[in-house]
Amino acid sequence: MKVLIISDSHGLTEELLDIKDRHKDEVEFMLHLGDSELSSKSEEMSGFSAVRGNCDFDSNFPNDMVVLLNGVKVYLTHGHLYNVKMTLMNLTYRAQEVGASIACFGHSHIAGAEMIDGILFINPGSFRLPRMRREKTYVILELVEKQANVVFYDSEGNLVEELSTKVNL
Repeated sequence: MKVLIISDSHGLTEELLDIKDRHKDEVEFMLHLGDSELSSKSEEMSGFSAVRGNCDFDSNFPNDMVVLLNGVKVYLTHGHLYNVKMTLMNLTYRAQEVGASIACFGHSHIAGAEMIDGILFINPGSFRLPRMRREKTYVILELVEKQANVVFYDSEGNLVEELSTKVNL
């Protein structure tokens, strides 16, 4: 199973449609981790399971959600309510509370994926205003049995190999 994960697109429309079109035949789910600054009813957000970021004003987006992907429990949040710019501890506790093996978040605009206390944390970075890197990034997460392959791409669809990782859940 492959899942597209993006965050912090901050009002981009054509670019979001391009990414959806680029991967439409490859992924089974699409997740937006907040700060789209778009309506939940917009064409660009159609097809996304999305959470609300600190710059989103559409109250139809929930603050967080849990999804089951290929038997793996995944927790989604933007991250601002968990102080992720300072620490992942609050998010770790929340992921543990809901029994998630994977926690996906944005807000910091810093792309990365790492295992902490048995939980895979994924931040796809910002698709509009990246920090710590130049590339505007997003992720394709592939779940095969108990293995997660986290592959980062730049806005043009090129692999960002140094960020990509494969872990056992």
